Amino acid sequence: MTEPATILIADDDRSIRTVLEQALVQEGHKVRTTESGRTLWNWVEAGDGDLVITDVMMPDANGLDLVPRIKSHRADLKVIVMSAQNTLLTAIKATEKGAFEYLPKPFDLDELAMIVNRAIAEPKEDSPARNAVKPPEDEKLPLIGRSPAMQDIYRTVARLMTSDLTVMIMGESGTGKELVARALHEYGKRKQGPFVALNMAAIPRDLVESELFGHEKGAFTGATTAGIGSFKQAQHGTLFLDEIGDMPLDTQTRLLRVLQEGEFTTVGGRAPVKADVRIIAATHRDLGGLIGKGQFREDLFYRLNVVPLRLPPLRERKEDIPDLVRHFLETTQADGVAIKSFDIDAMKRLLDYEWPGNVRELENLIRRVAALYTDDVITGEIVATELDQGRSVALDPRSDDDNLSSAVEKHLSKYFDAHRDSLPSPGLYDRILKELEKPLISLSLMATKGNQIKTAKMLGINRNTLRKKIKELEIDVVRGTR
Repeated sequence: MTEPATILIADDDRSIRTVLEQALVQEGHKVRTTESGRTLWNWVEAGDGDLVITDVMMPDANGLDLVPRIKSHRADLKVIVMSAQNTLLTAIKATEKGAFEYLPKPFDLDELAMIVNRAIAEPKEDSPARNAVKPPEDEKLPLIGRSPAMQDIYRTVARLMTSDLTVMIMGESGTGKELVARALHEYGKRKQGPFVALNMAAIPRDLVESELFGHEKGAFTGATTAGIGSFKQAQHGTLFLDEIGDMPLDTQTRLLRVLQEGEFTTVGGRAPVKADVRIIAATHRDLGGLIGKGQFREDLFYRLNVVPLRLPPLRERKEDIPDLVRHFLETTQADGVAIKSFDIDAMKRLLDYEWPGNVRELENLIRRVAALYTDDVITGEIVATELDQGRSVALDPRSDDDNLSSAVEKHLSKYFDAHRDSLPSPGLYDRILKELEKPLISLSLMATKGNQIKTAKMLGINRNTLRKKIKELEIDVVRGTR
């Protein structure tokens, strides 16, 4: 019969010690508990115990600091870290210091028992630490929230610190997909390399391959010089492909080849270039549905979906709203806005709202009311007014759609946001005009049922110019589409 394992527990909360002891004894283990980090260390030093479970904050010790000390003295002794400081940095520091697992408080006893049994069943470790990337010492948090959903994300990010695995981040618009991608980069082993973000939805379709892989001089109209693509810019770092569901099928084929072979060629080029890049993809779309419609390659999906990470919408983690509000108020104060606070009614209205725009919508509201209202305390009435106005604008089909200039500006803003770290390749003016011309002429032909005389008259151009444009842009004259 297998000898029961002895588990050493250190926590300054008597009730937690009692609950843990009862649960683990029921699992068939022996348990020793203490409120002191010093006592825990004495047990470890004496060779006692088969597994350690320790809190972070104790009167005489920090559990995180004990982990490397324990691993240095007894490399085969696994340590599970518990903490009520449920932040991303806590999870990352626990992993970096060599913890077997990190558990945020409050935790599920069934999950704890499963982790304990797995730790005991796994082969003994023979290394003192994991040699992970060391996190920064400051407490600037890249992600905010203490909800169970966010804890799962923190633990996943921490586990990926030493990995180059491809990650697929899924979530609605405004949930913070790029923030998670940046956290994966900044706390990973490629943090010294560049982080390059490219939004597929913000790039004209005929320029996507050039933006990704670069191009040679003369590769296409307007390519007066060679252009460096995002893969080249992200060498030795991370390439974040946002809204991957909007990537054209032919580009998907090229990307799949890069993931399979680890190299790419520029548009118009022949010599292969080594792709030393970690890929993180993101989407708010249902890729399974796109695969069913033949709009997304299934083989590419499986290449990208090695580690799936779902970001919950804000309506599923409303308990994080107070923390998010405090964070956004702090950022507005750093921008020179006077100190503000939200009263109980205001916070209740924020908690009752469904937030279709997710965290981004909440941030915009906090910044707006902090800047526009002189009140030191933001009331429920103010919040209700702003939420009502936001809804009326969102539901008004005339708000932006009939303002072509605003719509174009929004699209171009996304395009330039995708090039924060580098300027777009030369020939931008002609490429953008071409992107505008094609749908304008196509829709005009559809409206006139392919009648070129009527279309030319409606557009205010002569018929020869229209014919030239139709040929140049490869427009189907009958249907008005390519």
